[in-house]
Amino acid sequence: MSYMALYRKWRPSTFAEVKGQDHIVQTLTNQIKSQRIGHAYLFCGTRGTGKTSIAKIHARAVNCEHPADGSPCNTCAVCRSIRSGTSMNVVEIDAASNNGVENIREIREQVQYPPTEGTYRVYIIDEVHMLSTGAFNALLKTLEEPPSYVIFILATTEAHKIPVTVLSRCQRYDFKRITIETITARLKELTDAEEIQTEDKAMAYIARAADGSMRDALSLLDQCVAFHYDTKLTYENVLEVLGAVDSGVFSQMLRAVIGGQTTDCIRNLEEIVVQGRELGQFVTDFIWYLRNLLLLKTAKDSESMLEMSKENLCLLKEEAEMVDPETLMRYIRVFSELSNQLRYAAQKRVLIELALIKLTKPQMEHNLDAILQRLNVLEERIEEGLAVSPDVLRQMVQPGPAGTSGDPKGMKPGAEAAAPAPTVALPKAQLEDLNLIRTDWGKIVRDLGRSIRPNFRDTVVEPVGDSCLCIVFSNPDSYAIGSRPTVIGELEQYVSETYGKEIYFKTRTKNTGEQLNTIYVSDEELKAAIHMDITIED
Repeated sequence: MSYMALYRKWRPSTFAEVKGQDHIVQTLTNQIKSQRIGHAYLFCGTRGTGKTSIAKIHARAVNCEHPADGSPCNTCAVCRSIRSGTSMNVVEIDAASNNGVENIREIREQVQYPPTEGTYRVYIIDEVHMLSTGAFNALLKTLEEPPSYVIFILATTEAHKIPVTVLSRCQRYDFKRITIETITARLKELTDAEEIQTEDKAMAYIARAADGSMRDALSLLDQCVAFHYDTKLTYENVLEVLGAVDSGVFSQMLRAVIGGQTTDCIRNLEEIVVQGRELGQFVTDFIWYLRNLLLLKTAKDSESMLEMSKENLCLLKEEAEMVDPETLMRYIRVFSELSNQLRYAAQKRVLIELALIKLTKPQMEHNLDAILQRLNVLEERIEEGLAVSPDVLRQMVQPGPAGTSGDPKGMKPGAEAAAPAPTVALPKAQLEDLNLIRTDWGKIVRDLGRSIRPNFRDTVVEPVGDSCLCIVFSNPDSYAIGSRPTVIGELEQYVSETYGKEIYFKTRTKNTGEQLNTIYVSDEELKAAIHMDITIED
């Protein structure tokens, strides 16, 4: 027999086995015991929280011959046929692939016939938000006044996409994200049943990485167990499989940042890369680490909100005394901006190194929180009785060049300071393609002509990879016209014939508040700017 994934093998079969959704379980069991069963339900919530599992349990419970405390017995003929998928009374539909009007018409024809066994015909429509507008309209009348023997259970992860006319006809149940404690306890229960040796710390980390999804937690556990088969699953094993970093590394990194030790920060990052850790996950976890520090500094009774051991909590308290809240907020801002940039970056390591340099050298930035951090450093030196030489003073408070956002004298009256332009390093070939197109972008748009010319008026070209550029539209209406495949195809053909280069173009719209002022430089220019050896990732 083939192996069955843990999340399928241990799918709840009764309401009592459902974890983390007590408010929904209690309501449904009371309805079944009192025979006050609704005709239409809407289950909303993030992935892996039990929507489909509870729908299937409810479908068996309303048809069960011998229900026990509102739950199905799972032993009668009706329960067995529903569990095996042979029952004609329970129909599961994936709206992602069956989203047309004709699919709903089939349901309307089927509901005319009473169930062949049991009491109810149950239709479970998963990802119902994927139905077309016509399909929703075709479902409305049946959903409002179905036959007495029909129950609809609609499940979705995006309730805001459901028409109000459908919402008003359903009993809505919102599934909560499952807590870390609940997921950890369930993982421990399953590993004991599977005779898998694990560390409690490893289970806790998997639970946190699952982000409130029991299914994700079981999938991660399956992955870790498969990699370290027939051995005890330790915390280090989990970090290795998931590409994560031990919290001790965050402590080392933070202390190096607070001390302004740029070289130590780069070396710590080098160690993370050598260990094969996933850099995007490192940035996410470091932001979470800084968030915990900020909570300790600003929130009362914050210790109850931090899920960690006493040893780690003591270490965190010690580090919280080393940095002020304003500086922590600056650290979080810089790394949050970095997290957004990494999604489309080819050189993740270079961007992280730049962010660390920003943290350790606040004089490189000219915004308010960077200036506050520099002033705090000066105050600390004065309080400690250390001399502040003119050279140190110039280094710490040196403003930007006249005319930039760091020099108020260079600003026009009434003008607001713009955020400093970030600098991103690109491989030489990518930079050449970008500069070529950016230089002639006005000419290219003019030559394309016709009605599409106005739609490219306020666009910016940015790099996304080898031989690939992205056109960023400021106006959604312009994007709707300019992003058409025929337009992009004509643009790619023009570039190929005019410049002899095969460059592909993607399109997107400008995000709210996004500043498209990134400065792109070559790897060699970046090395010369920071005066240290940099290893470029493949």
